[in-house]
Amino acid sequence: MSGSARLYIGIDTSNYTTSASLFDASVGEFRSNVKRLLTVSEGERGLRQSDAVFAHVKNLPSVTAEAFADIEPEKLIAVGVSATPRDVEGSYMPCFSVGAAAASTLAGGIKKPLHHFSHQAGHVMAAVWSSGAKELLDGEFLAFHVSGGTTELLLVRPENNYFRIEKLGGTLDLNAGQAIDRSGVKLGLTFPCGARLEELALANSERIERSGVSVKGFECNLSGLENKVEGLIREGRAREYIAAYVLDFVGRTLVKLTENALDSLGRLPVLYAGGVMSNSIIKNMLRSELGRRTALHFAEPRFSSDNAAGIALLTAAAEEGFGFWTARE
Repeated sequence: MSGSARLYIGIDTSNYTTSASLFDASVGEFRSNVKRLLTVSEGERGLRQSDAVFAHVKNLPSVTAEAFADIEPEKLIAVGVSATPRDVEGSYMPCFSVGAAAASTLAGGIKKPLHHFSHQAGHVMAAVWSSGAKELLDGEFLAFHVSGGTTELLLVRPENNYFRIEKLGGTLDLNAGQAIDRSGVKLGLTFPCGARLEELALANSERIERSGVSVKGFECNLSGLENKVEGLIREGRAREYIAAYVLDFVGRTLVKLTENALDSLGRLPVLYAGGVMSNSIIKNMLRSELGRRTALHFAEPRFSSDNAAGIALLTAAAEEGFGFWTARE
């Protein structure tokens, strides 16, 4: 192990994933980023918060044991955790209290600083890091946080080694990940359905009959997609076609939201974060439609879905500033 190692812990207990990460700022590398999905019963479309809390309580001991197996306690600088969904007053989900309690116990026991962040800021930081777009830390940018729990268009300003995040818009009903998962369950897929739905869509050979998306300004509606899927199922359309239809609809919704934001705010770079953005079909659509308008940045797939990596990075930034990035270069 490096004699100059500077280690930072990140813990994140989102609605569907227990995760813990160990980051070494001295070399700009992760020693671990362990994720474990919470179990959802077959045919179900999500988890109640009480079930998510109980699942995290069961998962955390094994997740943290694996994530921190390579730790050198004397090289540990600080502990970080996602304590809220977003950085706004009143933002709260019980599942995050499990990680917050574990992180507080850990930091108190080893007498190291504890930093609280939002889950959303962790997603943004993980996406900035894994996309390699260090230049985003020098000025404001647009960001989409697109997952099962959130579909939001954000204006992000790096400030005091953190992010000041302003919500500009997003969905008025279903989140994109919810729309994808609900469609997948209707097709007989196991929740979460994103990866399998993408496999089906990639096997489609039919031309997609496009319907209009519901976007006005910076806001969208996605609940109508469920009815369209039910109609296609009644018509007897192939599962591959329906899967491709769903991802095309979500992708075109994001394209239109991005276009409206660029038309209004100018040529700002755009960062896409969240589990839905690991989908290759949606990413390729955004690149094709928008790549000539501005710089687009995407998180690597392993850093797109819920994970503690961004929390560990934010912990390093809280102690050292964004300058810790230079060790990676």
